Amino acid sequence: MLLPLNRAIFAAALLSGSFAAPFAVQAHVPYLQPASFEPIRGGWVSLDAAFADRFFIPEVAFDNSQFSVLTPAGTAVKPALVQYSHTRTTAEHQLTDDGTYRFSTGLRYGAVFHTYEQDGERKNSRDENFKLPAGAKSIAHFQAVTRAETYVSKGAPDHNALKPGGEALELEFLSHPNDLYTDSTLRARVLFNGKPLAQQAVNAYFVETGANDEKVTQQLTTDAAGIISFKPEKAGTYLLLSRYRADAPASAKVPQYSYSYSVVLEVTQ
Repeated sequence: MLLPLNRAIFAAALLSGSFAAPFAVQAHVPYLQPASFEPIRGGWVSLDAAFADRFFIPEVAFDNSQFSVLTPAGTAVKPALVQYSHTRTTAEHQLTDDGTYRFSTGLRYGAVFHTYEQDGERKNSRDENFKLPAGAKSIAHFQAVTRAETYVSKGAPDHNALKPGGEALELEFLSHPNDLYTDSTLRARVLFNGKPLAQQAVNAYFVETGANDEKVTQQLTTDAAGIISFKPEKAGTYLLLSRYRADAPASAKVPQYSYSYSVVLEVTQ
């Protein structure tokens, strides 16, 4: 069954326990999209990072995070340029060495959400200074933690940049994300703090820029080892999205974090 974008994300979030039901409006999709999956003249790559309801029409800039580039040598560096506007963030970087680069927004600690019940009515708040009213029952209290990534290769792809970081929610690619074809199968492991997540929902979207009704191309679930297998049906751009809710560290200002991870990929014939 194919679901519209927001409803599909919401359904996946319920399955993974990533956020409480009243916050379906949180379903803006984070993305980091390269203008091209091959560097242009001089080895330059330009990328847009934003939150959107329609791919890839930016609505909210991806801010309050540390953008990074993992080089083919396995070294993390800052992009050559990061610029913020109202609706999107633009990053540029020059690829000097052959191999695969992982571009990441880093972790963005976003809005704080509260869901509570008062006098039989369920209510929501995004006020960080919210105090639970007398007699009200708290249902959910968490902060959104988001990361978006993508991979670009100069020359032949290699694997150093595919190593997971071991922090928060992420995908570890077991097959190369820059070597995908319509007759191939992408395998990736979903990790949370470096450990595989079994029975974790991952939605795959075929991207049609500006479409009014984005649909899930495939609804995937990890196996006991945390691995998904995704066979794209046609060439083009895809976005994989997963969400997961977990207890926050004791030092956090909220009891739980709602993690979101997305990655943009290109599939060729």
